[in-house]
Amino acid sequence: MPIRDDLEGPLHLMVDVGNTEVVLGLFRPEGRDVLHHWRISSTVPRTPDELFVLIRALLREDAVDPGRLVRGVVGSVVPGVTAPLTRALERMIPGGAIVLDGPGRLPITLDVDEPRTVGVDRIVNTLAASVLHGTDTVVVDLGTATTYDCITSEGVFLGGVIAPGILAGEEWLSRRAAKLPRVEFRPPERVIGRRTETCLHSGLFYSAIDAMDGIVRRILVEWERPDALVVATGGFAELVAPYSGTIVRAETHLTLVGLQLAGEYQVE
Repeated sequence: MPIRDDLEGPLHLMVDVGNTEVVLGLFRPEGRDVLHHWRISSTVPRTPDELFVLIRALLREDAVDPGRLVRGVVGSVVPGVTAPLTRALERMIPGGAIVLDGPGRLPITLDVDEPRTVGVDRIVNTLAASVLHGTDTVVVDLGTATTYDCITSEGVFLGGVIAPGILAGEEWLSRRAAKLPRVEFRPPERVIGRRTETCLHSGLFYSAIDAMDGIVRRILVEWERPDALVVATGGFAELVAPYSGTIVRAETHLTLVGLQLAGEYQVE
């Protein structure tokens, strides 16, 4: 496949390693927009060779020349994936990838009891929210777990909430109720279902939405920031935002943007 002309010049590869998926995003230097993104499973054990071949194949499939990569940044909450991934990226990026394991040089503060336990995803979300928005923000990250992060306009992470992920209810039901089918997480046509499947669609979707809105409202009251910006990120952000009573913006790739911003501070 010919290499795309509009992707000429140096490129940055951001890698967000979560408990279920690895999300890779392509940026221009100093850019804030994701040019391409890919998702691969983080639950499948892979060697550095396998990851090297897989990532190169994903790039080439979308007509991206791997030789244009000049920077890589990895944020991982899965130590078992971090080592083989970074070894794979060493073969693709001059000097290897930057692996974030804490706030380091970032212009943020972790004002919590145990700052060393704060996940790197929450760290870069704090950075992205403070740089992009510059206002008190609640970031709702819809991943394997749903996290709610309170971030001040000055880039101070005050803590938040960690709750079961948006698909936790479906997974629990599929294990506990043998006769209930697994259904896709999507908005139902109506709240009151007339078949088992439509009842499940409605129950799973709105229980997730209403739980999320309920926690956000409690946060805003306790924080005494009723006008704080509420941003949703993660793969389900754009799906759930229109049905939420609290989410103001859906920024699916906020974590990748945070990694891109973090990379700039690490090389200064």
